[in-house]
Amino acid sequence: QVELVESGGGLVQAGGSLRLSCAASGSILSINAMGWYRQAPGKQREWVASTVDNGWSDSNYADSVKGRFTISRDNAKNTVYLQMNNLRPEDTAVYYCDANVRVEGATSYINYWGQGTQVTVSS
Repeated sequence: QVELVESGGGLVQAGGSLRLSCAASGSILSINAMGWYRQAPGKQREWVASTVDNGWSDSNYADSVKGRFTISRDNAKNTVYLQMNNLRPEDTAVYYCDANVRVEGATSYINYWGQGTQVTVSS
């Protein structure tokens, strides 16, 4: 019913920038939260950033990315972005987006995940 498609990953040198996008499509009534997670090889998936639509955008960041990454959202496009600046080799991971979605005919929200996009930062 709902599909999340990420794009924008790639290979970049340390200090560089990338912008990830994640577009949600399907029978969507509303999305109240969208976010980004990442998983490095051999490590557990970790939360990176999220934004909640409370009538205003309430964004939060993991300490490891605060000041370097910015999450933003285009509600008209059901899309969330992650602008990543001053990238470090330790940011290398597969980045996943998630969205808390209410679909048509539903009374509650369900969390959906994208398929992931690889970000590799070389030193």
